[in-house]
Amino acid sequence: MTAVTELGTTTSSEQKTVRTGVIGCGAGAFHVEAYAGEARADLVALAGLDTARCRELASKHGIGRIYRDYQELLADPEVDAVSLALPNNLHMPVAIAALEAGKHVLVEKPLALNAEEGQRMVDAAERAGKVLAIAFNRRYRQDVQLVQRHIAAGNFGDIYYAKAFWMRRAGIPGFGTWFSSKAMAGGGSLIDLGVHVLDMALYMMGNPKVTSVSAQTFSEMGRRGKGAWQGARFHTGDVPFEVDDMAVAFLRLENGAILNMETSWAAYTSAKDDFGVSLMGTNGGAEIEVHDYALVDTLRVISDFEGVPTVSRPRLMPTSGHGEIVKQFVAKILDGTDGVPTGREGLDRARIVDAIYRAASEGREVPVE
Repeated sequence: MTAVTELGTTTSSEQKTVRTGVIGCGAGAFHVEAYAGEARADLVALAGLDTARCRELASKHGIGRIYRDYQELLADPEVDAVSLALPNNLHMPVAIAALEAGKHVLVEKPLALNAEEGQRMVDAAERAGKVLAIAFNRRYRQDVQLVQRHIAAGNFGDIYYAKAFWMRRAGIPGFGTWFSSKAMAGGGSLIDLGVHVLDMALYMMGNPKVTSVSAQTFSEMGRRGKGAWQGARFHTGDVPFEVDDMAVAFLRLENGAILNMETSWAAYTSAKDDFGVSLMGTNGGAEIEVHDYALVDTLRVISDFEGVPTVSRPRLMPTSGHGEIVKQFVAKILDGTDGVPTGREGLDRARIVDAIYRAASEGREVPVE
């Protein structure tokens, strides 16, 4: 087992820390930053094919080892847990390999290409007795946390209707790359963006069970070569556009509530890169509307004040979603405390996404299995 480079030393296993590695140095940079800010984590290794990018991250954060092959990182006995920031089709095989190597795993969303693969990951984690968590980092925005707690306390009454959206005018990531491939990505705007706002809505509502869905997907912009992310944010390639660039869905919940959802990578809309959730209850409601990833001034609370319809704007503080995810992941490993989104929650979202794609394909309402 030979590391590409040596930049430092690791923490003694006797200390109350989790020694971590990150596989994937693109989106993995968010995980690196989060581990760097977590006192009980010691980031000791990176793995990725883009070794130049990995070297840059390692140099910035004093990370001890860089591997080109993730299997070498998994064989490193000084790594207790790993974060995976890889194309969707690699989530399952790399996660299972990591779990079987005795590592705890934090995987970027979505959990896997589909629920079948997600189930195999959950089963592998249970066999190994290790933590499998998913980086639903939008949960830890302060607006989401406040609304979740307010609903849990019963202050909005019964939530009977919700809307969730993530809309982009021109934001197809990696046009012509793995993002465009059905086999590698599993889907398009729905599995990439929709899974975030789906999780936000269900999390705030107390995770009610979704029983059935109706849906429609579109590929109108991408297949015409329109809608690439402006400013050359991602590389381009020659993979045919095989996935959805827009999806709309109508979800029935076991408690009688309804969730409407729409997502787009590219559409003729006034939105630039905007997402949010609206929730309507019997005693009040809330609207979260986020423009270009804003962290403050995004929440409106709808209520009555002495019988007068009232809209208020709580003063928010910016938070780090990945930072909180990593904090909760480390706490789960060291203390056994709950808080980090689990593999089973990721599997639940995967089953819903599968049902949405199936409903759109079959042109009918389908049960969530």
